[in-house]
Amino acid sequence: MSYDQFMSSENDYIQEADANRVRVLSEALPYIQQFAGRTFVIKYGGAAMKDSSLKDKVIRDIIFLACVGVHPVVVHGGGPEINSWLGKLGIEPQFKDGLRVTDAATMDVVEMVLVGRVNKELVSLINQAGGKGVGLCGKDGNLVKARRVDQEDIGFVGEVSKVDVKIVDALVNNNYIPVISSVAADETGQAHNINADTVAGEIAAALGAEKLILLTDTAGILENYQDPNTLLTKLDIKQARDLIAQGIVGGGMIPKVNCCVRSLAQGVRAAHIIDGRIPHSILLEIFTDRGIGSMIVASEYQS
Repeated sequence: MSYDQFMSSENDYIQEADANRVRVLSEALPYIQQFAGRTFVIKYGGAAMKDSSLKDKVIRDIIFLACVGVHPVVVHGGGPEINSWLGKLGIEPQFKDGLRVTDAATMDVVEMVLVGRVNKELVSLINQAGGKGVGLCGKDGNLVKARRVDQEDIGFVGEVSKVDVKIVDALVNNNYIPVISSVAADETGQAHNINADTVAGEIAAALGAEKLILLTDTAGILENYQDPNTLLTKLDIKQARDLIAQGIVGGGMIPKVNCCVRSLAQGVRAAHIIDGRIPHSILLEIFTDRGIGSMIVASEYQS
């Protein structure tokens, strides 16, 4: 190949790449216009939190949302890091019916890791990438009140009893990005560990959010969990409940779907379960015509 042929080929490639970039931006425009000024609650966890390359892309997606006028609110857990620190301190992680057994010593570690380490790392990454992140937990401004889960022998595992989003509203209205860890206190001030999906869903409902987005380690809701080609891209509350009743949705997906259904029933317009293992999964789901995950809406007639 001559130099001129090489340069011609290189220019063709650059023009094609630029054309694709412009096409993608053009496709995104109506979504950007539709969602500007709306609140998205993003539950961040799973592989996207453990893999540093994926983590960087999630942070960039969050900053992108903020830059195009969306108000992102981030809620996170941090199970793997909790397990790592429990190991360093010689405490054996224990689970019962999918819930972390949380005695007093474990609760201390959970709170230190989630509030003091994971939360501040995410805030720092958002700020380094040009955003304005502010870290919170359920205790701040009485954002979330906990009550103990009615189950024996699991310790300080909580559920949400009350949400007061004034502090989140104040931050969002001043263009800050709240980053919320799923630790909250009960009426006596005792800290409890709450499932981060649950916290995200209840905060989304209290904010009247446009979207609740759950980053998971699955493609979404599958008709056949062994076949990713059976992804259900859009369904309503009734269809979601039917899938649980039929046993098509099972295991760890049940609480995620129930969390979405609860938030939709309380006014959230759409809930998305997406694969956080795919780079830029948030933008792919929100700003492209095809999307990549499962969207649940209150009614099949709702767009």
